Amino acid sequence: MARTPRRDPKTDALREQGVLNGHPERVNDKLFSEHEFFDPRDLVQVKYEMVRRVEAEGASITDAATAFGFSRPSFYQAQNALQLHGLAGLLPKKRGPHGGHKLSDEVVDFLAQLRASEVAIATHDLVRRVEERFGIRVHARSVERALARREKKRPRTR
Repeated sequence: MARTPRRDPKTDALREQGVLNGHPERVNDKLFSEHEFFDPRDLVQVKYEMVRRVEAEGASITDAATAFGFSRPSFYQAQNALQLHGLAGLLPKKRGPHGGHKLSDEVVDFLAQLRASEVAIATHDLVRRVEERFGIRVHARSVERALARREKKRPRTR
């Protein structure tokens, strides 16, 4: 009978929090190999130590970036994030859009009402009406996606 490998709770926690270093094998700094406290899987700790090595110990940026498995541009990004936001700045940011900023609930309600009252209304007419009413320009495909999402959320009646 094959045994399933034991899962490491710390790795699971780091992954869940979005701070698991995707390349811990690239960290070759001696602190991370000689001291159990330092964990190359912890992305925030690795970035912090990289910046600290330069600022507190005077290491060169190139040497620090290499020892911690990063590029020089990544070092500068981490340094800037740490200076502006503290440790929280080292947390990875969500990629991509963070929600529709133009198609608010009010705009989508308006679109849904138009579509309900004028079933055959073309998408380009919906776009024009949104611009007339709200003074914002939206893409036709964004309108279609917003209405489709609204339709999915609507409870079905029998």
